[in-house]
Amino acid sequence: MIAGLVWTLARTDFKTRYQPTVGGFVWALLKPLAMFVVLMAVFSFVFGSDPAWRFHLIIGLFLWEFFVDATKTGLVSLHVKAYLVNKAKVPAFILVATSVSNALVTLAVFCLVITVFLAAAGRMPGPGALLLFVLYLVQYVVIAIGFSLGASVLFLRYRDLNQVWDVATQAGFFVAPIVYPLSIIPERYHLLLYLWPPTAVIQFARAVLVDGTIPTVTAHACLALETATVLLIGLVVYRRLAPRAAEYL
Repeated sequence: MIAGLVWTLARTDFKTRYQPTVGGFVWALLKPLAMFVVLMAVFSFVFGSDPAWRFHLIIGLFLWEFFVDATKTGLVSLHVKAYLVNKAKVPAFILVATSVSNALVTLAVFCLVITVFLAAAGRMPGPGALLLFVLYLVQYVVIAIGFSLGASVLFLRYRDLNQVWDVATQAGFFVAPIVYPLSIIPERYHLLLYLWPPTAVIQFARAVLVDGTIPTVTAHACLALETATVLLIGLVVYRRLAPRAAEYL
C-alpha cells in the first residue's frame, strides 16, 4: 500500500511539474547543461591542460543541481501539499520523502548520459566503480531526505527559512569544488570543505568515474557518518515538530 502511494505521489508531482510545459522534462536538463557550456568556455582557459576537467565539471554541476532541487522542494513540501496533510490520511513523512522524486528522475537520466559519454571517451568505469557511484548517490538521496524532513516542519513555523536556504546554497556552490579542482585549496582546509555534504559526494564520484581511484576506507566511513548524522537530525526535528504541523498550515 505504501509503495503504491509513493508511486502515485511521485507520478503526480512529475506530471504537475512538466506536463503543462512545451519542453516537458527537457527543461530539467537544460539549466545544468547550459551552465556547463558557459563554464567550460570560460574556465577552459584556466584548467584547459587537464583533459578530465570537463567530466569533473559536468559531474559536479549535475550532482549539485540535484542537491539544490531536492532540498528546495523538500523544504516547502508540507506547505505545498497542505491539502493532503489536512484532508487525507497520508503519512506526512511520505509527502516529504517523495518530494525529491523529480530531482531523482533528472539525476537518473544524468547517470545514463554521463556513462555513455565516458564510454565514448574511452573512460568507461568498471562494475566496481559504478557500484560505488550508485552507493554515493544513495547516500546523497538520504542526505536530501534527511534535510527535507527537518526543514519541512521548520518551514511551517519560520517562513523565511527558504530565503535563508537560498543564500546558503548560493554560497555552497563555491564551497563545493564544482568549478575548481580541490587541489588548488590548501590541504589544511579540506576537512572544512568536506563538512558540506555535496563536497564528499562530488569528489568521490569524480574519483571512481573519471580518475579511476577509490577513496580510502576512512573517507567512506566519514561519508556514511555524515549521511547518518543528517538523517538522524532530520528525523529528530521532524518527530518533535510534526505532530503540531497542521496548526501552522
